Amino acid sequence: MNEKVKVIVKGIEKTYDKETTFEELVTEYQASSKAPIVLVFQNGKIRELFRKILINCTVEFITLEDTIGHKTYERTATMLLFKALYDCVGRKKITKAKMEFSLGAGLFCRCIGDFELTKDLVLKIQKRMEELSDLKIPITKTQMRMKEANDMFLKQGMPDKVELFRYRNSSEVNVYAIEEYRDYYYGYMLSNTSYVKNFRLDLYEGGIMLTLPRKNNYSLVPEADDRNKLFQMLEWATKWNGTMGIDNVGDLNNQICAGNFKQLVLVQEALMETRVGKIAKEISKKEGIKFVMIAGPSSSGKTSFANRLSIELIAHGLSPHPIGVDNYFVNREVTPKDKDGNYNFECLDAIDIKQFNEDMLALLLGKKVELPIFNFISGKREYHGDFLQLGKDDVLVIEGIHALNDKMSFALPAESKYKIYVSALTTLNVDEHNRIPTTDARLLRRIVRDARTRGASAKKTIQMWPSVRDGEECNIFPYQESTDIMFNSTLIYELAVLKQYAEPLLFNIHEEDPEFYEAKRLLKFLDYFLGVSSEDIPNNSILREFVGGSCFNV
Repeated sequence: MNEKVKVIVKGIEKTYDKETTFEELVTEYQASSKAPIVLVFQNGKIRELFRKILINCTVEFITLEDTIGHKTYERTATMLLFKALYDCVGRKKITKAKMEFSLGAGLFCRCIGDFELTKDLVLKIQKRMEELSDLKIPITKTQMRMKEANDMFLKQGMPDKVELFRYRNSSEVNVYAIEEYRDYYYGYMLSNTSYVKNFRLDLYEGGIMLTLPRKNNYSLVPEADDRNKLFQMLEWATKWNGTMGIDNVGDLNNQICAGNFKQLVLVQEALMETRVGKIAKEISKKEGIKFVMIAGPSSSGKTSFANRLSIELIAHGLSPHPIGVDNYFVNREVTPKDKDGNYNFECLDAIDIKQFNEDMLALLLGKKVELPIFNFISGKREYHGDFLQLGKDDVLVIEGIHALNDKMSFALPAESKYKIYVSALTTLNVDEHNRIPTTDARLLRRIVRDARTRGASAKKTIQMWPSVRDGEECNIFPYQESTDIMFNSTLIYELAVLKQYAEPLLFNIHEEDPEFYEAKRLLKFLDYFLGVSSEDIPNNSILREFVGGSCFNV
């Protein structure tokens, strides 16, 4: 007689054979789920659907509308793309196939080798992906000894994975396979190829753009949008990484082991200083610029950037004055509220746009203006005799979430504004097939800064992160292509430094906390990096805004 296990789903207990897979269990509930079920929680632990139910347990479902499920879909689609690419081109002809970065809903893959990437070839690869999906091929997971895995990946022409594993303490590694194609991925996988139904491939800037549905609409593949400025910035950063010989985490760890970390910091910081100086020079050469508008997503280092830019503007003969948009918040009693009844400080209506424009226009016309200060305790705007009048060489440096939105500065002539989009655009990869999401680097920055400056726990920061991201999608990202210039604040070495600060904070999140799995994922991610001290980081570095010790008092 087969052994039985008891499984509780939605409060109802049922009995199954002990060898039943979670996928077999899920088929009973898939029709009643509003989105495809792709993973499960078994007694609070994430399990892939191809695994067997071996113990009595409570099971909860993870769908494509959940963040974990959406990331798993993206990861599996990436593996399917590389499988199809190797099938269509041939492994021996491919020198390098790297998933470089995300661009909106798209993932950009660079392919190099003894072949020409054409529209016809991209279409052929897409059709092969569709064939593999229709075949419903199982995706298997095998635990391999590290030496065996290294030998296999070397034979497959994937030395980047061998370098990555060199710095892991584990003696084993999990390898995923679709038929004969085997690969390593950081995170969970779907159980078979049929789950990847919705995607599109395009030939884009000499590479392949894999476009996938967004989390809030798992069945719709978005139309391509023009993000040329963002692409150019990411492409430039990727090429710079290559000139430094650091394409992935293994390369970075090698540089640290070789004793080259201090030089790496000096070169990276010198490059950043040069780029800030060029922006200041361009502003100083343009006639009529009086408002430098700076915006970007959370934890992009906007404050440190604004301070460094102000110093460079002084060096170019200008007199910069910071303007805090937060001082133009409407009084608390008229602040808009979100759907949950909480004050929504991130929407445009939370700012007294009319007063802001009246003051800025008056300054532009040479008038003396008394600027407000917002009292966050009383929730009211106050005036304390802070007057300002602009002279010939004066410029206002305005940093705020809506600074790139022309509705916020509607009264100001376009020629008087210079717009800068600042973001931490991570282009370092775990390995060629595992990219590092920009949001992960920013979240780690924020966890470290929130703990240092606000006494906030990592749990609290992770808890609020989805609402922060939603605000960025509405208020920042739609305006990034309208800027005069983009500035990438990412430092290639920063995650190795942030590791020592973030890990203790993340370990303080307990298994019973809803944020535990995000903390565990980030800890696993940081485990790839060799940690280094922050002592060699200069005090004007953007990284100091997060780890402390900044000369800008941020």
